[in-house]
Order: sequence, then C-alpha cells, then structure tokens
Amino acid sequence: MSRKSRMLAGILLVVLPTVVYGGLTLLRLLIGQAPGYMDNPLRQDLWRTGHAHAGVYLVLSLVMLRYVDEAVLSPFWRWLARGGVPIAAILIPAAFFLSVASPAAEQPNGLINLAYIGAGFLGAAVLTLGIGLIRAARRT
Repeated sequence: MSRKSRMLAGILLVVLPTVVYGGLTLLRLLIGQAPGYMDNPLRQDLWRTGHAHAGVYLVLSLVMLRYVDEAVLSPFWRWLARGGVPIAAILIPAAFFLSVASPAAEQPNGLINLAYIGAGFLGAAVLTLGIGLIRAARRT
C-alpha cells in the first residue's frame, strides 16, 4: 500500500468514531431525550439515511484503498479512485443532514443537491477503480 493510501486509511479510521458518535446521538434522539425530533418524520428519515451513508461509504473507502495501488491508472484517475468515495462520504450525508437542519422543515432545502454531486464522485471513483483493476489484470 502506498504512503498516500496508508495516510488516507489512517485519517478514515480516525474519523470513523465520529460516525459511531452520530449513531449514539440518533439513538438518544429516538428514545426521546431531545424534544421535537420525533415530531418531524422527514427529518428523522433523512438523518438516519445520512448516518447510514456516512458509515457505509467510509468502510467502502477503506476497502477500495486496498486495491487502488494495484490498478493501472494515471495520477488523476488514481486520485479520483482513492479520494472519490471519501468525498462522497462527506457530501451525501451533509446533504441529508443540512437539508433539514430546521426542526420545522417540511421538505429538504437546496442543500439536498449536494447528494447528487456526492453520487457523481461515488460513481466515478468506483467505475475508475474497476476499470483500473481490469486493466491491471490484463497485464498479468
């Protein structure tokens, strides 16, 4: 594993406990220790979704880092394969959390569009790594 991949893996592992803390916070909200949270089903759904996506994308990022240095990719595409999913792990949950930041929100605000940008990074990163691994397999 390259130095860049190890560094990013270390950062992701340090960040992962924040997702655990977010889960505990949601649990506290769900069992009624925060007034008003249970009164807004849209906010509940989007915050749960944001939490789940953050955790899944961080784990996917760690898995992909094990393969990125084996892929046949130019520097830009290697950067995208290495960093696209962590970027998505920030943008997509941020869209879900921030688009209903107000306890009285009845629909998501414009920040929900961050999810589309994050999805673009996610798709591009996964596709890039897949192509790079196929190219590497053809060389052996």
